[in-house]
Amino acid sequence: MDALKIIEEKIKGNVRLSKDDGLALLRCRDILWLGQQAAAVKKQKNGDRVFYNVNCHINLTNVCISRCHFCAFSRDETDSDAYVMDVQEVLRRLRAASSAGITEVHIVSGLHPTCPFSYYLDILRAVRHEFPSVHIKAFTPVEIHYFSKITGLTVQQVLEQLVAAGVQSLPGGGAEVLSDRVRQQLCPNKAGAREWLAIMETAHKMGLKSNATILFGHIETEEEVIDHLLAVRDLQDRTGGFQAFIPLVFHPANTKLSHLTKPTAFEQLRMIAVSRLMLDNIEHIKAYWVMTGLKIAQLALFFGADDIDGTVIEERITHAAGAQSERGVSQQQLTELIRQAGKIPVERDTLYTVLRAAH
Repeated sequence: MDALKIIEEKIKGNVRLSKDDGLALLRCRDILWLGQQAAAVKKQKNGDRVFYNVNCHINLTNVCISRCHFCAFSRDETDSDAYVMDVQEVLRRLRAASSAGITEVHIVSGLHPTCPFSYYLDILRAVRHEFPSVHIKAFTPVEIHYFSKITGLTVQQVLEQLVAAGVQSLPGGGAEVLSDRVRQQLCPNKAGAREWLAIMETAHKMGLKSNATILFGHIETEEEVIDHLLAVRDLQDRTGGFQAFIPLVFHPANTKLSHLTKPTAFEQLRMIAVSRLMLDNIEHIKAYWVMTGLKIAQLALFFGADDIDGTVIEERITHAAGAQSERGVSQQQLTELIRQAGKIPVERDTLYTVLRAAH
């Protein structure tokens, strides 16, 4: 029996896949077979339902000391297009977005060299005060690690202050690839792989839910991709805190890696499928349409994805790297896209409570 046939039997029997299985899946050229396997697992977990939420992204500042090689968004303080939002600007953007019925605000930003920790706490308090019913998902482990560094507080103390000011869950960014080799080459000035995992573990043990991500399609090896998935799976075994896994498509334009090409549709769909098959203990796999574009996100619904993110409303980070997708879409556009794929659109909140399901 060949390797893929053995893997298929394991999938049917709900047997956990090994590292060697993961490598075989990543090397598989039969994209329809891969899609079929991942779609079967997705159907078992969530039927024909596809989740989305009505959310708004706020990127507080593009000033960042990290200046990662894969990032086109970050700036130095002295650059002419550097910016830092104040409290009023954040509230103004949220007021504009609130007419769309947002249930979540997603806040991430650069590692600013001079903004004090109190700046971030003030933003959170103001948002919580004016929008008490909007869920605040804010700050990646990379940012939390930086807050710990600039304040001298422990990670747990930083998280406690963020929660007291309004944070209710964490996004999954900053993981990139959980490989010391990759991080040393591409993002040496920020939290490492062990720190990212340790901060997520601390947050989960405090009762905070989060997502997890991988940024793929640059200098990582197949083995590093599978090791990343296994590290996330192992942490999930211990904490159960990850709600969704999001494969993020690398966009090379305007970065220090602009000589590379963006992952193809084949590679994007394969990554979605492999993630679904390897991460047996994470409920949701998200096709982040901002990075894939709406068409590939729709296709991903046949390759194991059961979540298409949300309305987003003015995403900046991926668009700085040349993303051609819309900066935000309407709820109607998302539900139509899901229906066209023969799936059932389900509006959720950040913690996957169903708010509205189509019949």
